[in-house]
Amino acid sequence: MNDSSIPRHIGYIVDGNRRWARERDMADFEGHLAGYKVLKEIGIETLNQGVRFMSAYIWSTENWNRSKQEASKLMKLMVKVLTSDTPIFQKHNIALKVIGSRQGLDEKVIKAIDKAEKVTADNTGGTFAVCFNYGGQTEIADACKKIVQSGIDVENITPDTISKNIYEPDIPPVDLIVRTGGEMRISNFMLWRSAYSELIFLKKYWPDMTKQDVTDIIKEYSNRSRRFGG
Repeated sequence: MNDSSIPRHIGYIVDGNRRWARERDMADFEGHLAGYKVLKEIGIETLNQGVRFMSAYIWSTENWNRSKQEASKLMKLMVKVLTSDTPIFQKHNIALKVIGSRQGLDEKVIKAIDKAEKVTADNTGGTFAVCFNYGGQTEIADACKKIVQSGIDVENITPDTISKNIYEPDIPPVDLIVRTGGEMRISNFMLWRSAYSELIFLKKYWPDMTKQDVTDIIKEYSNRSRRFGG
């Protein structure tokens, strides 16, 4: 498999954690814990197979509509990912990025995000981007706000202008979006970066994902022909 057949950026829509738990008569949070463990394995394996950027949609701006108890537990889990697991990213030479809005987040979470990003910033083995408190429409709206605040003339606003003002603009467009859980939609994920993304929808729940799935996903991508409208 040559380099051109390997996607530069794979985005995972992490779906099915709660259904996975309920089918096993477990609490919803047990599903999130299982999903969190798999997230590390799949993310590291994705980067190990030559993908330079891996992103995972784990908490959307719409998820705040869930119960306060679930949201609270997931916030604590996120802090754990950003603190206790930082040495794992260091070991694998992976840079951690958190893509999303900081609005509404507890100060403890924000500090954990800033510290984890700073500690891993110089790592060169690939970028592991966590889409947290993220919504594609909000991202574009926030980019527009930044552009307006910069005072740029309307005539000079181009798609490139917006690309430079979205969250973490150095992270490139998504070559391949993979969604687990059987649903066939992108649910407000990476709207700006997904203009020409290839799509793969898997029926299995996220906690059932394996390293072999990563190999199969990349192989499937290599067999597709991307024309970018041409």
